[in-house]
Amino acid sequence: MADFSSILQEQRALFATGRTKDVGFRAQSLQKLGDWIRGHDNDIMAALKTDLNKSPFEAYATEVGTTLDELRYTRRHIRCWSRPKFTLSNLKNFPSFGRIYPEPYGVALIMSPWNYPFMLTAAPLIAAVTAGNCAVVKSSAYSPATSSLIARMCSEVFAPGHVAVVAGGREENQALLDQRFDKILFTGSTAVGRMVMQAASKYLTPVTLELGGKSPCIVDESANLQLAAKRIVWGKLINAGQTCVAPDYLLVHHSVKKKLLNELTVAIRTQYGERPLANESYPRIVNDKHFRRLLSLIANEKTILGGGSDPAVLKIEPTLLDDVSWEAPIMGEEIFGPILPVLTYTTKEEVVERISARPKPLAFYLFTEQKEAERYFLRNVSFGGGCMNDTIVHLSVPCLPFGGVGDSGMGSYHGKAGFDAFTHYKSVLHKSRRIDVPLRYPPYTDLALKLIKKL
Repeated sequence: MADFSSILQEQRALFATGRTKDVGFRAQSLQKLGDWIRGHDNDIMAALKTDLNKSPFEAYATEVGTTLDELRYTRRHIRCWSRPKFTLSNLKNFPSFGRIYPEPYGVALIMSPWNYPFMLTAAPLIAAVTAGNCAVVKSSAYSPATSSLIARMCSEVFAPGHVAVVAGGREENQALLDQRFDKILFTGSTAVGRMVMQAASKYLTPVTLELGGKSPCIVDESANLQLAAKRIVWGKLINAGQTCVAPDYLLVHHSVKKKLLNELTVAIRTQYGERPLANESYPRIVNDKHFRRLLSLIANEKTILGGGSDPAVLKIEPTLLDDVSWEAPIMGEEIFGPILPVLTYTTKEEVVERISARPKPLAFYLFTEQKEAERYFLRNVSFGGGCMNDTIVHLSVPCLPFGGVGDSGMGSYHGKAGFDAFTHYKSVLHKSRRIDVPLRYPPYTDLALKLIKKL
């Protein structure tokens, strides 16, 4: 098994110099990273085409562009976030004041997935560097072209010992988790997230887990069905459904189900054509294992659109399933593919009951024209994040923290939340030497007790 202790020793040596804590050094590193990405955007898009058949537009919009947005937002705020914060004290400690000092954890491990291999590596790396950490990046073996490009990027952008990239599969994952890190951020499945947390517990390493789950999309009787269909299809089928926050299943009010199914069919054909498998802009499934898993999920379901596949190119048509049972195999796991089960409901209470009986979702989407419906679901459903009258675009807003809850994750990042994820806030009380109240010192008297109760 590989031994990565030498990488960590080099990073700890650099961190001990205090160089990464210098805000100027951090800002310069982020500037160089942004320059490299802008200068190599065609290389990034080509790598994503190789790994997942992403079109140039989709690759730039969902990976390169969102990463640059995150960089711009972070660079604007890095000095403000890094400054100590003044706080008031209390009467018991008069005269005094408090300060909260942000300090980096040290050496962080970032474990990224294959579905958005560039953005979901770069975004947490930006946060780690902004906070002043060194970082080891473990990229995914399922996206080799992008992982190779990320290794090249980090070697050309960052100082020796600042950021290291490790490629490989499960053996390398385990070898890294056997090391002692100061912070771990993992993006991937809930099952692997549990293993990461178990490994981190050995050293009491703080973790941020960005996982997944079955994210519901609700369409009520008041929704603009044409707009809802376009946005649901876009959010579901981008990256061929291989998105952790994609709408996993659709819950539509029974009174508008037929109309919505018609609008969904129109939207799919408009966006991907009559023959999606021949559409060069339609991404593929990452590998044969996931391709066959997805086909097994629809084998015994009622397909009302799509269902076709091409194993030669690992593509599955956009697929709508009707009359799906809550107990069906497809409702027992995250789909992570271009398949959308459609279920119906009658009352809002029924929706909340069904969702609440399952693990808390990473995302939640609601299409409605009724503000009361928004308030009801926001009050009664727990989820990581989401959108009202749209899908997945909440991820593109740097000032909105992104993360899950329960089985869908732990902690959050993006923007200030990303800085916080890789930062320890050190609280310090600054006490005056001019006044020293004798009340707190023994021997204690009845008068002292009466005074402390009043204070």
